[in-house]
Amino acid sequence: MILNPYTDTAELIAALESQIAVLSEKITTLKKEPQSFNEQVIFKYIDTASTGKTKDFVRSLGVKSERGSLFSSGDVSKLIKSGADDISPELLAIAREVVNLKNKKR
Repeated sequence: MILNPYTDTAELIAALESQIAVLSEKITTLKKEPQSFNEQVIFKYIDTASTGKTKDFVRSLGVKSERGSLFSSGDVSKLIKSGADDISPELLAIAREVVNLKNKKR
């Protein structure tokens, strides 16, 4: 948790309460069951933080890409980057945060 500059204790409390609210929303989102296959893929990515492991998961289900070929890591990345109509924006935002966290570690 990052503390930003604040002018008094009340402002610090308000900032921390805001962070709690954001975290609570994320937890609620992650506790929901996937509502579509694409959401299932995104949940798997969030769980593993790996496009390769997510690709393997999709392949194990026998699902092919839109091109009709085997599902690839690139398909997972594209789904996270471009989204889809059947993925909640909140879930997609969490997946993109995972991508950003992974990129920062490099």
